[in-house]
Amino acid sequence: MASMMQPQIILLKEGTDTSQGKAQLVSNINACMAVADVVRTTLGPRGMDKLIHDEKGNTTISNDGATIMKLLDIIHPAAKILVDIAKSQDSEVGDGTTTVVLLAGEFLKEAKPFIEEGVHPQNLIRSYRTASNMAIEKVKELAVSIEGKSLEEKKTLLAKCAATTLSSKLIGGEKEFFAPMVVDAVLSIGNDDRLNMIGIKKVPGGNMRDSFLVNGVAFKKTFSYAGFEQQPKKFVDPKILLLNIELELKSEKENAEIRLSDPAQYQSIVDAEWNIIYDKLDKCVKSGAKVVLSRLAIGDLATQYFADRDIFCAGRVAEEDLQRVAAATGGTVQTTVNNVIDEVLGSCELFEEKQVGNERFNIFSGCPSGKTATIVLRGGADQFIEESERSLHDAIMIVRRALKNSTVVPGGGAIDMEISRFLRHHARTIQGKSQLFINSYAKALEIIPRQLCDNAGFDATDVLNKLRQKHALPSGEGAPYGVDINTGGIADAFANFVWEPAVVKINAINAATEAACLILSVDETVKNPKSESAQGDAAASAMGGRGRGGGRGRGMRRR
Repeated sequence: MASMMQPQIILLKEGTDTSQGKAQLVSNINACMAVADVVRTTLGPRGMDKLIHDEKGNTTISNDGATIMKLLDIIHPAAKILVDIAKSQDSEVGDGTTTVVLLAGEFLKEAKPFIEEGVHPQNLIRSYRTASNMAIEKVKELAVSIEGKSLEEKKTLLAKCAATTLSSKLIGGEKEFFAPMVVDAVLSIGNDDRLNMIGIKKVPGGNMRDSFLVNGVAFKKTFSYAGFEQQPKKFVDPKILLLNIELELKSEKENAEIRLSDPAQYQSIVDAEWNIIYDKLDKCVKSGAKVVLSRLAIGDLATQYFADRDIFCAGRVAEEDLQRVAAATGGTVQTTVNNVIDEVLGSCELFEEKQVGNERFNIFSGCPSGKTATIVLRGGADQFIEESERSLHDAIMIVRRALKNSTVVPGGGAIDMEISRFLRHHARTIQGKSQLFINSYAKALEIIPRQLCDNAGFDATDVLNKLRQKHALPSGEGAPYGVDINTGGIADAFANFVWEPAVVKINAINAATEAACLILSVDETVKNPKSESAQGDAAASAMGGRGRGGGRGRGMRRR
């Protein structure tokens, strides 16, 4: 009997937690569905907002999927994948972050019964990948190009895309006001890909309609010394000098040791310091520049000197603002004031300092290269302006994408219903189990129109039945029909200008399918608490070791 007992094999450290098999997979699917449920209610024009309160006491109000996912601080390893796809959708396309999380959650929800019944996950993954490729081909086929239109027509079409994105945001009520503003901002930077060329400045106070677009650069007045008030605040066609040096007296004192035999010599050293700064200021004036901006401080002496000569100066200008001024005015940032030539000076049609709310703004407009724009946002509460900025960022990304890949598809769940119908139809022609899997993929796509209805308070089943009937028409005229949020019925999304760039949908379907397949392909999770705690102790002892030695290697708790 004893000889038959097998010796126990210990493979992993004691305390290691391993979970595998079907139960583990179902647990991962449940975690992802829980994450999808968090953002579910934020989809669409009638989506609700989430108020997230972090440990530092900051509150964020948002209905942007990516922002919510980032702030949730999810620790479940499988559910983190959904956070990553929301981030990638945000950086790649800018919008559709809620859609992508919802779709991934729904694909997994549809796969769950099959997994529980013992279907091998690889069969599901294979069918999902096939269905995904077919869906993307169908989106491309249904997409309508906006190429070859005149600039005015293009502007109108792009404004429609921006309005569709903005309608699901907090500032949806003002989409008619903001959409053209976003389009103008994107068109003004031309083919330049750098998004930081569009600045968004937030000024609390006033109402949203007080927001305005500057075709150039605007930034908050920087800290200024005495003498600033005597400087002119408005110039027409000024030359602009951009510097990255300090114009202060104290900056000339290097760590040098000087031995003097005669006290009178000390005066000559002081004079030399004054002469250096005066020489620098003189060179700035001689360059012919009327506006001098520097990334470093411009001291009181320099401010007064420039004021006496009718020159405007601002020190400690933020790096990104200085770069945007350089791009807009055609100037180059200088690190010395020696031989400043005309080529390095920028120019603009009008420079002025204006009061916006209770802030003063320096505004450069009518810039020659025109490769930059600034949106100055107004609004009541700080959180509200923050959310408006996030909403505008999404709209700007969407318009940029629509300009590059100039094809659009109908929104409002229309494209999802059409792909769903197409895949169901295709599934009937397949033999074997994959017919069921592709059918479940098609069913999962219906979550978008269903959720749009639920969030607006309509009867989802009723609306979906109408949509299915419309999309099933043999003539194909029902393809652009989606949910009508205002009436609770269905409407032609194309005719109502509910459009979104095709790239948003393609990216969302791709990312959601990839994430679902990745989670389905995991069958074991190994968690090694020993190594985790060892790392934690090492970090804590490193922190505690710097103390007085009485802390016994434990770091202070962070609040």
